[in-house]
Amino acid sequence: MIPQSTPADPDRWLLKAPRQPMVWACVAYACGILLGIHEWRPTAWWIVAGGAFIASAGYFVRRRAGLGWALALGAIFLAGAFHVQVRSAGPRLDTSIQPYADRQPVQIVAHVVKDGRLRQDGADSFRQTVDIETEEIRAESRQVVPVHSLIRLVIYTPRSRDTSPEQNATASNSFIRVFQYGERIRCVARLRRPRNFRNPGAFDYQGYLAERGIAALGWANLEEVELLPGLAGSRIEAWRSRLHRKVIAKVHELWPAREAALIDAMIVGEDAFIDRDTRTDFQRSGTYHVLVVSGMNVSILAFVVFWTLRRLRMSDFPATLLTIGMCIGYALITEVGAPVWRATLMCAVYLLTRLVYRERAMVNAIGTAALALLIYDPRQILTPSFQMTFLCVLIVGAIAVPILQRTSLRYAQALKNWDSISYAAQLPPKVAQFRVELQMIAGRVAAFTGESWSRRVVCTAMSWLFAIWELVFLSAVMQMGLALPMAYYFHRATTLGLPANLLVVPLTQLLMPAALTALALGTVWVWLAKIPVLLTMLALHGIMGTVRGLGAMQMADLRVAVPSVMVMLLAAAALGLAMWGARRHRAVACIGLAAILAASVVLAVMAPSPQFRPGVLELTSIDVGEGDSSLLISPEGKTLLIDAGGPIGATVSQFDFGEDVVSPYLWSRGISRLHAVAVTHAHSDHIGGIPAVLRNFRPKELWVGLEPPSAMLDNVLATAQSLGIRVIRRWEGDEFDFGGAHTEVFYPARDAVVADKARNNDSMVLRASYGKTSLLLEGDAEKIVERYVAARHPPTATLLKVGHHGSTNATTAELVSSVRPGFAVISVGAGNSFGLPRTETLSRLGAAGARVYRTDLDGATTFYLDGQSVTVSVPALQ
Repeated sequence: MIPQSTPADPDRWLLKAPRQPMVWACVAYACGILLGIHEWRPTAWWIVAGGAFIASAGYFVRRRAGLGWALALGAIFLAGAFHVQVRSAGPRLDTSIQPYADRQPVQIVAHVVKDGRLRQDGADSFRQTVDIETEEIRAESRQVVPVHSLIRLVIYTPRSRDTSPEQNATASNSFIRVFQYGERIRCVARLRRPRNFRNPGAFDYQGYLAERGIAALGWANLEEVELLPGLAGSRIEAWRSRLHRKVIAKVHELWPAREAALIDAMIVGEDAFIDRDTRTDFQRSGTYHVLVVSGMNVSILAFVVFWTLRRLRMSDFPATLLTIGMCIGYALITEVGAPVWRATLMCAVYLLTRLVYRERAMVNAIGTAALALLIYDPRQILTPSFQMTFLCVLIVGAIAVPILQRTSLRYAQALKNWDSISYAAQLPPKVAQFRVELQMIAGRVAAFTGESWSRRVVCTAMSWLFAIWELVFLSAVMQMGLALPMAYYFHRATTLGLPANLLVVPLTQLLMPAALTALALGTVWVWLAKIPVLLTMLALHGIMGTVRGLGAMQMADLRVAVPSVMVMLLAAAALGLAMWGARRHRAVACIGLAAILAASVVLAVMAPSPQFRPGVLELTSIDVGEGDSSLLISPEGKTLLIDAGGPIGATVSQFDFGEDVVSPYLWSRGISRLHAVAVTHAHSDHIGGIPAVLRNFRPKELWVGLEPPSAMLDNVLATAQSLGIRVIRRWEGDEFDFGGAHTEVFYPARDAVVADKARNNDSMVLRASYGKTSLLLEGDAEKIVERYVAARHPPTATLLKVGHHGSTNATTAELVSSVRPGFAVISVGAGNSFGLPRTETLSRLGAAGARVYRTDLDGATTFYLDGQSVTVSVPALQ
């Protein structure tokens, strides 16, 4: 008799509690935090609503468990919203120093709260960045005031034009001494408030500093810094800082400088000696997690320590406690902060879960850890670091591990207890059949190696195959699962991440224990550390060879704009499907894997639609500080970037305006490719960011004018040539259509004299018009060029991009009277040392009836020229 199936109860979910309850609790709490950040309600509102949900959950929990759980999750959701609103809007920040942050000299007495970090600042000078806590401050004509605020102070060595480079270098060498935690100093410094670049998509530097309690930035001349007697601060932190310095000193004692810099970053978290090119190579190859101290370091350390202790026949409980203790000690030595502590917490959760035989509850344990961290600091949910840390662990625990348990981990059981018939009888049928086949292979191998060796050969070979499969699968799932945050936060599609990680991760597993062993032995006797030092060098050279080889390939440098909302939702849904299906039927698990593969491909190759207004000529003056950069979008959607900002003068900086300021703005607009890039002239504050923009957006054309001898311009032209970008020389008299905008070049003249170095008067002057509206762009053109343009091509323009940042040697009366602009925009840095824009320039523009906008006050300002009128848009940014 065939039993009849019972009809499905449509309300069955109301009767059952969900699996993985802590994961759902964490999700509910996180969603509540996000709501609380964006939707304010009175405190009483949250309390009453939460109380109602709790009471309802208590009533239904024994009657309809599913409904009771849903109501309980609703209460947790409200608790998250309530928590984030009752806390302060941000980290507690002592802003009592900010009234003195007006760039005027002040005398400060302070103590160091974070060891100084040296960086080269030019060929013959250094600068040191040190975090200090003020004790007292005295401004000019004011009394001494006790102030306790954190400042990030840059101490620089003065460079004298009257001394030789050798003398400057000798003076800089005396600066190599690094200020240490607890030391007290007196200095004369100039302070300013932290400020973000006011562009959509810009990094929140102000928030980054606020999270660390830093209320102001300052700079001081080394000659005006005096070391005071006595120490301040915490003894525990002083001990930790001293240990950190000793480890770094030992690293530089054991390894050459280049290798020591990499080991500093990979093992200790000290990246002061890593240059930008090395960072970029790791980022392009998808192995940046290897260069920085991350969860992988903690995982490798935990595995090596736990495995060693177990080989020494230590029982599980003390081995677990010692492993967790070692991980905590490692987190103390590094200065990475929250990411390493989160990884340490996750490692402890895993080991303790394993200790009580709850490996299958790993995802639930992840939810518990995440919930605890969100309760401690709810706003960290907004940080990429927090999101990616737990997403990595969730991908491993919810996708990789369940599938591996059904594949390699399952069949690896066939390799155990080779001669035990009773063990074989307990194996699943397919695994038992696999074991029989291996034994048959071993029998054939025995004819060549003998019976005992045949078993070792077969088992070792299969163990290696399983390990390779697990590494390939885990790397692939991680690359696919992280495709969305990589595209959203870092604008990268790591096309070569899989092969790079297959080579680099095993080498890192060798490097990490070898380096730590070398450091431990080196503290006893340097010669004891020779073998682990050599192993570390071997692994390090293998890593760098792989990273540089793959990172140099053009296909590795695939940058993507911010994905559309629809694509992000589909990618998140695909990831959720993969997690849900990993423990279900094989077909469902395969569909989930195919979904995240398809999502990662779409994120890499499907460029979002650029955000622009069709039928309108647009100009946006991008905030790049004291430099200059503008984006022009034609009525037909063609894009032209004019300049890309850069540092002032010959300063050596790890900050790239093209990569760190201009590109994020373009990506936030959905722009993946540019049609053209124009270089007005070869000064660093205009051209410094161009190479990064060329690499990131691969324009079809590069427009240049005069070409004076310039290393920076040569670099731009070489970059364009390597990328196959067509270089076009623009001269006076050129007229052409650029996507529906009539474009004219007014300067440089074909017979203009090329000087022996770059000058402001090399600037390319362009005019673009659409209908009855037009705009004039003049770079840093000064009076001579402006008068030439006004005499030869008396231009009119609705919008004037003011020349040379509003200085007095530009924006002449002749040009203003000819142009008669209704609008003007000035690219200028906030509180710049040049006093720009000048009052005379502003008065001249005001007298002409122009409405003046400034990037230091208004941020990235956009002008829409529709052929009849001009509309202005200013971003609503803090």
